[in-house]
Amino acid sequence: MPRRTKDAPGRVTPSADARRQALGGATSSGRYTAPLPMDYRHSSWWVPAFMLAFFAAGLLMIVLNYISLLPSAPSNWYLLGGLGLIICGFAISTQYR
Repeated sequence: MPRRTKDAPGRVTPSADARRQALGGATSSGRYTAPLPMDYRHSSWWVPAFMLAFFAAGLLMIVLNYISLLPSAPSNWYLLGGLGLIICGFAISTQYR
């Protein structure tokens, strides 16, 4: 069995930059992209307000279902409605900047 020796110092696998250069790719596109104006980075006041309102309404519906304060008997439909409101809150939260 041959003896393992380190013949040459250095990396065994090429780095990401070396692979990119070997494939002919550049590290950047070379195009200038202007920064976004501050107006586009700012959320409207209604985004966090509606997000928190949907979260609170969903949580309140689930809790009121469990302590039997909603009309009729506790139902899975109230749970699904509460989860739906919470999901709407998460959907609105994607618009928060």
